[in-house]
Amino acid sequence: MSSTIPGLWTFDAAPKINGVVAILFGVSGAGKTTIGKLLAQELGWKFYEADDFHSQSNINKMRRGVPLTDHVRQPWLTKLRELIERCLGASEDAVLACSALKEKYRRCLQVSDQVKFVYLRGDYALVAGQLRKRRGHFMNPALLKSQFADLEQPQPREGAIAIELGGSPRQLVTEIKNKLEPRQGAEEKA
Repeated sequence: MSSTIPGLWTFDAAPKINGVVAILFGVSGAGKTTIGKLLAQELGWKFYEADDFHSQSNINKMRRGVPLTDHVRQPWLTKLRELIERCLGASEDAVLACSALKEKYRRCLQVSDQVKFVYLRGDYALVAGQLRKRRGHFMNPALLKSQFADLEQPQPREGAIAIELGGSPRQLVTEIKNKLEPRQGAEEKA
């Protein structure tokens, strides 16, 4: 069975799965990697960084401050979808740090109900301040404006957990865990 994501691609339906993949998403500098690694560590889950799946060409563009188009993101999203399917197919719980700025990107990654989206929400000034402190990342800080321009706030129908930035990473992880656990418990009873 296949499904089509309007404006994107056609995929075969994902196999029956038992794991959970939590996708922490938001603009560059929101803290996806820092919070995601800590969350994975506390839960005993595997951590994946979506940036590791970009082509060198995409990395070079972002380093130069060139925003990526939907077309050049397609192979990257396909790799991430395949990663999620592998994790779930192997019953592997995982945390994925991924920008997933647009709803159609999130739909592409939503291979089953076992994929949980956690939106790290913060205003431009807060995220810009965090981004200025970051070292050793290829993302050009000049791209933050285009990231906010591309960002499509998650709609209620998406079922994303929204986390307001501003607390410490540990505080945010505690909040994420508290909001994820009731959802997991309800699904286990079903």
